[in-house]
Amino acid sequence: MSWKDLEKKIAAYEAKGVEVPTENLVKTPEQLEGIRKACALNTAVLDEVEKHIKAGMTTEDINTIVYDYTTAHGGIPAPLNYEGFPKSVCTSVNEEVCHGIPSRDVVLKSGDIVNVDATTIYHGYYGDASRMFMIGRVTPTRKDLVGVTRECMRRGIAAAKGWGRVGDIGAVIASFARKHGYSVVREFGGHGVGLDMHEEPFVCHIARKNTGMLLVPGMVITVEPMINMGKPDLYIDADNNWTAITEDGKASAQWENTILITEGEPEILSY
Repeated sequence: MSWKDLEKKIAAYEAKGVEVPTENLVKTPEQLEGIRKACALNTAVLDEVEKHIKAGMTTEDINTIVYDYTTAHGGIPAPLNYEGFPKSVCTSVNEEVCHGIPSRDVVLKSGDIVNVDATTIYHGYYGDASRMFMIGRVTPTRKDLVGVTRECMRRGIAAAKGWGRVGDIGAVIASFARKHGYSVVREFGGHGVGLDMHEEPFVCHIARKNTGMLLVPGMVITVEPMINMGKPDLYIDADNNWTAITEDGKASAQWENTILITEGEPEILSY
């Protein structure tokens, strides 16, 4: 459906006071073709990490895998030099919530949980996703956190239906996480993606149902809940001004997919 075909329906929602997307947030078929290719490469990058990640390797080793695979296949690692970020991927271990910087000094060991968050540019389009990896023998409590976080993402994606609202996503995520005794990070959330790494709308993971921007078929967003074992409070590492860490030192987990809003079930583009 073209933008002109959507305009009347969108206008009816706007007349009721609903926040609606601008035209650039609803991707054209040509743009979606490019975004799908970027997302496919981004998924392949994470598959390559999954083949090799293990105890004894450093997070810098993960960065090398991501950079080498991405560039060998014609892509660009979007995080590299983004607002000064020094590496090609985010690697967040245990109590690190997000934006962990790969380092030769961080050696993965049995019992660790690590989030690998990759964003890939391919021919000017962007794909974005992250996965959790459990290294060696992980405690049952950490396994549960990782599993519940993945289910939070799955439920959030299922709630992202065309002509619904962005708040519907966060409402189901927060409900499920809290039911299992976990807290939801407030400062970071999902976002629009495709023509840039971060676009509108912001996808809050503690939102209320029937609030936020209208979800129009053709929009591309990420759903990426960050779930903490303890309290939701965090701080930013003063040494690098990037890495978010839980204030209470308890573990955090995150899963992320890029999805396309449709008239029916959302389409997962990168996972």
